[in-house]
Amino acid sequence: MKVRFWGVRGSIASPGPKTVRYGGNTTCIEIRTDNNELLVLDAGTGIFPLSQTLLAELPVTANVLITHSHWDHIQGLPFFIPNFISGNTLRLHGGFDPVSGKGIEQVMAVQLQYSYFPVREAEMKARIEYVTLKPGETVEIGSAKVTPVLLSHPVIDFGYRIECNGKSVFFTGDHEPPYNIYEPDDDGYAEYQTFVDEKNLAIEDAIRGVDVFIADCSYTDGEYPAKKGWGHGTFSSSIATAKAAGAKLLFCTHHEPTRSDDALEVAFAAALATNAAAVQGLDVRLAREGDVYEF
Repeated sequence: MKVRFWGVRGSIASPGPKTVRYGGNTTCIEIRTDNNELLVLDAGTGIFPLSQTLLAELPVTANVLITHSHWDHIQGLPFFIPNFISGNTLRLHGGFDPVSGKGIEQVMAVQLQYSYFPVREAEMKARIEYVTLKPGETVEIGSAKVTPVLLSHPVIDFGYRIECNGKSVFFTGDHEPPYNIYEPDDDGYAEYQTFVDEKNLAIEDAIRGVDVFIADCSYTDGEYPAKKGWGHGTFSSSIATAKAAGAKLLFCTHHEPTRSDDALEVAFAAALATNAAAVQGLDVRLAREGDVYEF
């Protein structure tokens, strides 16, 4: 399998001289199976440069797996160039939204309203298909098996485990490890802690033994208390999850958009030092736009 990062920033695209080393595009990760089947994790602004490279291999069938519907994970979809060319297929996978009562098709319908984008879906030349997924139900995409896992974020958010020929990748999308909403002296604390422990263990089990774990590491330990409940993890929480799940390689991603590359490296080095015992035997790297990992 091959993993290539096209967007590693969180929340908003942050181009400029201070983010040029790690990249300023929002979340998009290309996965290629051993049979060269194309899976794309999220469709942030990074999907636009990805789509430019696909013009060399038309016709394209792109299976795009959307973790959730926040802008930084879907805003590149209208600019996915193969959509405008006959013979291509965009197959969009994602969850059902209980608030709107709609499936994954709404992420295109909302963005392609004529008030916001000049080309309507009916005018696009490619075939566009929608696959609404259910948590825990594995689907086959070519030679790959994909299992969506319900994670923790303010909207429905799927992590994805992708397995092919004995190799595996897990991507969290945006994820904040579940925590107890009660104070220790509250009546509901013990009962809720049981739920938290069970949920965290279920997530660890879904990640268990993966070759590549790509995780939301937005915040440092010092930043997290002010961001609690926003739906994002820390370097430390992702390292702890990777270690508990027995992952082989952790890529830290969803870099805080206000953090320069220099500051990102400082924060990363501090996290490795703080978690020195946990990173023993674990390969931990910063995700960088353009980097390719093949295994």
